[in-house]
Amino acid sequence: MIQMKVCVLGASAVGKTSLIRRFVTSMFSDAYLTTVGVKVDKKVVDADGRSVTLMLWDIYGDDEFQTVQPSFLRGMSGYLLVADGTRRATLDTARMLRERARTAVGDVPFVLVLNKSDLSSEWQVDARALLELAEAGWPIVHTSAKTGARVEDTFLMLTRAMLGG
Repeated sequence: MIQMKVCVLGASAVGKTSLIRRFVTSMFSDAYLTTVGVKVDKKVVDADGRSVTLMLWDIYGDDEFQTVQPSFLRGMSGYLLVADGTRRATLDTARMLRERARTAVGDVPFVLVLNKSDLSSEWQVDARALLELAEAGWPIVHTSAKTGARVEDTFLMLTRAMLGG
């Protein structure tokens, strides 16, 4: 059995915990609870015939009061950078966290997750900025933890990338 550490990074209130909950339990809650420190969940997935245990590290949101510690990132096989499509500034936080992750662990697979696709009429994320990131090789997925849209696909996409596929 293969075991991999996956960190879920992003600004506060972008939906990191909700994405993990949707992926692990297929549930969603509108109640907002701030993550304090790190919460670890696990889920076994089948990726192209290989059984992989994902250790999902839900790391507190990076904001003006706290920054993600490099020690939390050590040993990760890959990560999700989560941004909230309805809040433009969360994409800037994702860019900064990408650099912090690269400094801490080097180049490991990642996916930029634009969450809250169910609220696409309220999106503030600049399409040009997303195009620039895509052209720079950033894998980008639009998800909704609320509806479950593309959540499973996103974790499997990252798992395949971590396995080298």
